[in-house]
Amino acid sequence: MARRTTPSSTGPRNRTPQPLPGRRRSAGDFVKAFLAFVALAALVVGVPGALAYFVGWPLPGGTPSMDWLQQEITVTTFINVLTVVVWLAWAQFTACVLVEVKAALSGVGMPGRVPGAGASQVLARQLVAALLLVGATAASFAPGLSQFGQSLEGNQKPAAATAQQTPGVLGQDQQAAAAGAAGALAEQAGQAAAQAGTGQDGDTKFYRIQPPEGRHHDSLWEIAERHLGDGRRYKEIYQLNKDREQPDGSRLSEASLIRPGWIMEMPADAHGGELVQMPDEAPKVSEEVREQISDYAKTGDQRQGGGAQESGGDRQGGGGSVDQDTAHITIPEQRPDGGAREDGRDGQGGQGGDKETGRESGTSAAADDSGFGLPEALIGAPLLAAGLLGALGRRRRHALWQSAMGAVGLRRGMEPPTPTGSAADAQDALLVGADPEGVRLLDRSLRGLAAALTEESRPLPTVYAAWLSNGDLHLQLAQASGRPPAPWQPGQDETFWTLARTDAERYGDVDAAAPYPGLVCLGTMDDSRLLLNLEAVPGIVSLGGTPADRAAVFASVAAELATNGWSDRMTITLVGFGEDLTALAPNRLRHLEDVEALIETMDAETRQRRGALGAAGHDSVLTGRTGPAQHTRWAPHLVLLADGPSPEDAVKLAELAADASRLGIGYLVGSDTGELPGAAWEMKVTGEGKLLAPLLGLELDAQLLPDALRRAVVELFVAADPRPEGGGDGSDGGAAAAPPFLVDVSEQGRPAVYARLVGSYEIIGLETPDGERSPLLHEALALLLLHREGVHPRVLASALWPRGVTDDVRDALVDRLRDWLGSEPDGSPRLRVDATGRLTLAKSVVSDLDVLRSLYHEATQGRGSGNRAVRGRMLTDALVLVRGPLLADRAEGRYGWLTHEIIDAQLPLLVADIGLALSEFHLEKDRAEKAIEALNAALGSAPGDERLWNELLRATHAVGEPARLQALAVDLVARSGARGVPPRTEALLDELLPGWRAGLASAG
Repeated sequence: MARRTTPSSTGPRNRTPQPLPGRRRSAGDFVKAFLAFVALAALVVGVPGALAYFVGWPLPGGTPSMDWLQQEITVTTFINVLTVVVWLAWAQFTACVLVEVKAALSGVGMPGRVPGAGASQVLARQLVAALLLVGATAASFAPGLSQFGQSLEGNQKPAAATAQQTPGVLGQDQQAAAAGAAGALAEQAGQAAAQAGTGQDGDTKFYRIQPPEGRHHDSLWEIAERHLGDGRRYKEIYQLNKDREQPDGSRLSEASLIRPGWIMEMPADAHGGELVQMPDEAPKVSEEVREQISDYAKTGDQRQGGGAQESGGDRQGGGGSVDQDTAHITIPEQRPDGGAREDGRDGQGGQGGDKETGRESGTSAAADDSGFGLPEALIGAPLLAAGLLGALGRRRRHALWQSAMGAVGLRRGMEPPTPTGSAADAQDALLVGADPEGVRLLDRSLRGLAAALTEESRPLPTVYAAWLSNGDLHLQLAQASGRPPAPWQPGQDETFWTLARTDAERYGDVDAAAPYPGLVCLGTMDDSRLLLNLEAVPGIVSLGGTPADRAAVFASVAAELATNGWSDRMTITLVGFGEDLTALAPNRLRHLEDVEALIETMDAETRQRRGALGAAGHDSVLTGRTGPAQHTRWAPHLVLLADGPSPEDAVKLAELAADASRLGIGYLVGSDTGELPGAAWEMKVTGEGKLLAPLLGLELDAQLLPDALRRAVVELFVAADPRPEGGGDGSDGGAAAAPPFLVDVSEQGRPAVYARLVGSYEIIGLETPDGERSPLLHEALALLLLHREGVHPRVLASALWPRGVTDDVRDALVDRLRDWLGSEPDGSPRLRVDATGRLTLAKSVVSDLDVLRSLYHEATQGRGSGNRAVRGRMLTDALVLVRGPLLADRAEGRYGWLTHEIIDAQLPLLVADIGLALSEFHLEKDRAEKAIEALNAALGSAPGDERLWNELLRATHAVGEPARLQALAVDLVARSGARGVPPRTEALLDELLPGWRAGLASAG
């Protein structure tokens, strides 16, 4: 069970923060500083002096005339031009030095960027940093190259987010050591927090939390980075201010939960113009703020006494309040009923019971009964499973249509390959875990929000995360954006917009671009599922952990982004891993071998996107997704780099990521050390499957796709590819593969139980079950008949009870179904369990679909292939079996599992193949009318099959009646509608009936 991080949690995340030791200057530091001074003097003073002494003034002494342009170009002219260039370069470098020195001495933020400076500013920064390293301002100097990426495009503020665990207070030993170091603060800057907390007014400094600027918020990390020189010293600020009452009456209880207007007492070595030192008058501070700071300063002594003890007591008891009124990422408030809903659905989009938390008691027994289990990583990831299952179905349908239309002349079977082994387990896990309804509601809710905001002429708010909790959707905004449009409601504070599931179910399809396609699930926490918006993070998201653990997270993220149902278009670049994952979505996923190729690619794309946004007049991609929505523009580009980059490459990535959130680009980068320059959010995955984000206060059950499971999923997609290696499913020369189950179509093969599925559902050979269980038994039998390879008990339970069911109910149904089907003459049951634990039917239980497939196979590849009379009789018998669509009279609300099947594509293609084969059979003997009759019968079940229409045109032309052919052309054009007649059909009409267009005009 995922849980919120509490102060009582054990582990390294709750270690008491230790004062950082001061750094003594070494001889090397003085040497570097001296060399830096010499270099600066030479470049800033020596260069202009040398130019003035050796060259002199390079420009003309007066206004040049036109004759000057006709003078001969001499060596002196070249020297003068070169001198001007050197003077300009010197001026630019001097400006860089001044900017860097000003930023270093002021200690406020990062230095500004000198236009066109590039390497000159980098050199100036390094020299100034080396020079100031031994000076009194060394502690105040802004971070150097490790933070260079954040300086180039402005001071990008990393977004902080929720509920950090409460760190422990300083122990007695540390307090004694800190008190003894009070006289050495200049050298022991890291221990200043302990001394500042003693309430000595003369050295105490205060900082007032600033209001948000744009989409970025102040955070303790940023404050520590600006005023202490190291963001990791945020814990010192937290310890100084923990549990002290703020001007608005609330208290700091979590390190990441701060509000504008709050006052933070700072360590004595804090620096920068935004700080206020008391009890000075601070003339730039208003009287009201001065009084607030003065009152706040008086609470310091109390906090060192009883306040600290109270804090320690809270920690001992595992408490620690969670501030709900914040704009940071935090878990949404739970329903009072603990998550139970009147409609019986849970927080995963309607999948209750076995779909999520009920796995422990509901379906785990199925694995025990059968001797094996299904991959829980997919069962516990309903959104990922739904995306993969939908993409797999589309891939299989595409393969069927390509085969049928002759695009691939190698595989003509109507059945996709039957997976085996780990691939079969993965497919079953997808069927059990998938929540397509939840994905559909999420997609409609987000698009509906975008459409509503467009109608109100309001921009899309920046969303950092989305929570699926107890069936409701909570969007967590980067900043307050007013009241949401109906039916959305304000959430627990002004940065939450919430949509109840009952309201989401009323949403229909809307014509709006997907507003937040970069949302991807990271895991669960307290029965709530977190989706992080990767493209909105103002910087890099770093992920630590072992390479194998990181790879499982990266594979899950890549697979979900590639197949999710709430996006239109996107590009996902995988660097150094997951080359096989491109099979999941070749149009979305691309693989690069190394970081160098990535940096080159992203540098060009960053410039292109920045220019495109400026040309379009948008400040970010979000404004480009509202208004006249352009569905194919402003698609996100998400970069997944699993292995940690080198320090040099990390700096370059930080530069690229500085403006990434505005451009719709997101970076998820692996880190071996857990520290990356430009990292806004830092996370770590553990070997126990926990995803930890200490600064965000999150401890999630991570969503993973381990290596073995990833290979199994990829195997499913590769097997479904319409262009398999080696000539397709083992078939030669385009021969259709045999169906997975063949029946004896002779008189001696009469089945004991016969079910009609093509058309209305009828069962012959069994009595109708009594009571209300009859529909459930019929549905279970239909599922088994459509899967002769076997159905896992968990798949059966998930199909019949999509909201979840317990073991005893499922097992009772299986027993009841076994009793209903009866036994064979030898006493063996007709419902059996195979060696893999899957439920299978005996060969004596047959459906008309089985007979239809067997007849076509026998007619084209069996006995009928060498006997014309047998072929004609079998094809005619097969076409007679077609009485309508599959399960035509099924009850509304049942058979929802058919959405996962491809039978809706298989059956029309099979009927069309039968009709074409029977037409060819009749045309061989010049029986055109019989051929037309067979084709019309097939068109009743496959009206959109172009092959049938083309063959019908040929058969009608063979009759020799132009008027009849013209009438058929008119009917075909009318059926084609706005799409028009397909090109191949149009070419055929031109050949068979050259004047058909004129006939259309006269008919109109």
